[in-house]
Amino acid sequence: MITAPISLQDLRKRIYAQAKADKHHRFWGLYVHLCKEETLQEAYRLARQNNGAPGVDGVTFEMIERDGVDSFLAGIREELLSEKYLPMRNRRKEIPSNGKTRILGIPCIRDRVVEGALKLLLEPIFEADFQEGSYGYRPGKKAHEAVDRVASAVVRNKTRVIDLDLKAFFDSIRHDILLAKVARRIADDKILRLLKLMLSTKGKRGVSQGGVASPLLANIYLNEVDAMLEGQKAKTSRSGFTYIEYARYADDLVVLVDGYGGKWEWLLKETYRKLLEELACIDVKVSTEKTKLVDLTKGETFSFLGFDVRRSRTLKGKWGVRITPRMKARTKLLRNLKDIFRRFVSQPIDRVIDLINPKLRGWINYFRIGNSSVCFTYIKDWVEKKVRRHLMRARNWRGFGWNRWSRVWFYKNLGLYDDYGVRHYRPESAASR
Repeated sequence: MITAPISLQDLRKRIYAQAKADKHHRFWGLYVHLCKEETLQEAYRLARQNNGAPGVDGVTFEMIERDGVDSFLAGIREELLSEKYLPMRNRRKEIPSNGKTRILGIPCIRDRVVEGALKLLLEPIFEADFQEGSYGYRPGKKAHEAVDRVASAVVRNKTRVIDLDLKAFFDSIRHDILLAKVARRIADDKILRLLKLMLSTKGKRGVSQGGVASPLLANIYLNEVDAMLEGQKAKTSRSGFTYIEYARYADDLVVLVDGYGGKWEWLLKETYRKLLEELACIDVKVSTEKTKLVDLTKGETFSFLGFDVRRSRTLKGKWGVRITPRMKARTKLLRNLKDIFRRFVSQPIDRVIDLINPKLRGWINYFRIGNSSVCFTYIKDWVEKKVRRHLMRARNWRGFGWNRWSRVWFYKNLGLYDDYGVRHYRPESAASR
């Protein structure tokens, strides 16, 4: 009897089922699956889908496809099987972020494929261990779900908030602690050796924020913190009602505690203390300047995933929640758009619109939940004025041409982005019913 080879999809399903059924099972024999052609092909497909800039070797996807993807992957497979594979250092690129400079590490495509293959095998194992309140870069989970979880908690009177800021989290991850956490589930020495090699490109600490597996590794590193918060929820639950909630997206974490009559103030303080203890155990520091204890009943606000969150009265006079894009996020968008208008001042307007439309579409699609209409109106008016000025300058005319071009003409004839509608977030399970 000849047994048909197991597909990568079936393998991942079996791994997940085994990990979910036995929380103490340690997996072995994974390295042979990592070296399979199917695994490397899928890792390459995912890397190609994300595109991205070349690494230190300067090799691009176009160069690989010109010479043949099969031969490129065959070379990687040979290095992995002979255990001669060594990752290259990441290309460092400075990215402006909130007035500061963030260093992005860009792996070469070869290393992205290997890291992607490793992620394909580790992900189903640790997905079985991750907690419900963890949302960052997980299959089937979205940032909007995390925001909705926070908003729902505020509506349910969880008005005392721990707005936690982790100091340089991705750069502070200790490799020895991370490897120990991975080894609790992985008994394959070759897999652990490969992971150690990948981490070594960052020294003894840190994971690259441009790395394929970095978000998964970050979730593994913080999983015990999530588990502690789940324990706090279970411990204080009464008749199915919880008095504490949390949501984490990568290193962005907020904890919300019931604010009724100060009865649960002890829970807020105890949870904050336990958070600091758990983070100290993994050598992650909290920014005392940016971490806040917020009281929404006093008109205070906190930020989560680019949104400002506050409590407000609904039209019916009840207490609800108001979610709006942060001013910093709006300012950053307009600064980027302004830079395009400035750099392409001599170009035809359709060229400029081709450049700004994708940026507008991406930003609006992300922020179109909650109470974003006022912000969207401001952005729409700002963009229209910039388009008018561009058209007038091209003709060496002054002003905005209010009587020359109608608003409708911009959207119908020029194709300027025009979908600024706010849509209240609905979970997919609810939307399908």
